Amino acid sequence: MSENVQPNQNNGSEEIDLGQLFKLIGDGFRKFFKFIGDIIKGFFGLIIGFMLFIQKHIIKFVIAGIIGVVIGGYLDYSKVPVYSSTMVLEPNFQSVQQLYNNINFYGELADAKDSVALAEAFSISPSEAGSIKSIEVESYSDENQKIQLFDQFVRSLDTTTQKAIDMEKFLNNFNSFDARFHTVVVKATDNKVAKKIQGPIIKSISNNDYFKIQKNIRQLNLTLQDSILKRQLVEIDSLQGLYKRVMEKEANKPMTGTNISLGENGNSEQNKELALIRQIDKIKQDLVDLNQERANKSEIINVISDFPRRGVEVKNVFQRYMFLVPVALLGLLLLALSLLELNKFLKTYNAQQKS
Repeated sequence: MSENVQPNQNNGSEEIDLGQLFKLIGDGFRKFFKFIGDIIKGFFGLIIGFMLFIQKHIIKFVIAGIIGVVIGGYLDYSKVPVYSSTMVLEPNFQSVQQLYNNINFYGELADAKDSVALAEAFSISPSEAGSIKSIEVESYSDENQKIQLFDQFVRSLDTTTQKAIDMEKFLNNFNSFDARFHTVVVKATDNKVAKKIQGPIIKSISNNDYFKIQKNIRQLNLTLQDSILKRQLVEIDSLQGLYKRVMEKEANKPMTGTNISLGENGNSEQNKELALIRQIDKIKQDLVDLNQERANKSEIINVISDFPRRGVEVKNVFQRYMFLVPVALLGLLLLALSLLELNKFLKTYNAQQKS
């Protein structure tokens, strides 16, 4: 009889242990969901409380908003409009550093409102110089331009060095000076002054003796390469004529027997002529690239896009007083009312604690 009772006791204990385990798991889930529910209730409680607070003081907020719009509108109407003008440049011969130095110097003069120094630098009147609010320069490049610059950089290296260059590292180390195009932005109250200072900005870099020497040497090298390529074309043309005469003589020889040519030696003259044709095509492409290079390097600074004759008025809604003043008044009112409500709550809490 004792042998039959022992298994039943083990099964009962196992059932009790499983029941307790499921009960613990269920209690854990209930506590977790209750915790999430309390957080949601608290969040919605804050929202409802804030909405009740706004409802209680809605008239004050409306009045503050109307006053802010009126004051901001008056300030926007009375202030002098600011106009923005943009110019796109392509610096050559490593002149980009000089471009940034010059523009940053002009920008500092504008920030300091030194209209006399700006007038001397740009050869304009002090009143026109005083209208300039800011002068800035920034690089303009997208992923495609960065990839093209990487391709040009890799092509200029030998085969061994090319294998050690990683494109991702190149793009990570890419800075504003590496970009091909750069934009100069002038903001002024005079919508015509940007066009007047375009020439002086370009001349401040083009008159640099170092860049002039680099430009002249580059033009001489391009002219020399052009003459060499054209001379090669003449020489190849002479070789073509020679091969043609040789092939004509070979064709006019009487056939005294059967000649059997194995491999490519039998067409050696034709292969040479095809090689010359391929070389001519390559030289012609080199001449096209050379002309393109001459056009791109004809100036120290290439002006891709001039300053417009008239600047465009800056109309950023988030920078207008009609937006900023109401937001500031509403924020101050909200802070003041919140402090008053907090003070009232603290007084009530203190009275309850004393009682």
